[in-house]
Amino acid sequence: MHQVELIRTIKERRESLRVTQETLSELAELSLRTVKQFESGKGNPTLNTLQKISDVLGLEVCLKLKDLTSNK
Repeated sequence: MHQVELIRTIKERRESLRVTQETLSELAELSLRTVKQFESGKGNPTLNTLQKISDVLGLEVCLKLKDLTSNK
């Protein structure tokens, strides 16, 4: 999933649950600035941050790795 899709998915989920950015930041134990930067596409969240946000919103984080050294 590209970053734009990830941001859109999380923002849409937050809004569908009627959770404000402020509430999300409190429940995920993150700063409001972190949440706002992430949703504006300006931040570079860690996997830990994504996991905290996903846990609050009832989402699952799945990581897909691609082998760039293969000749396929």
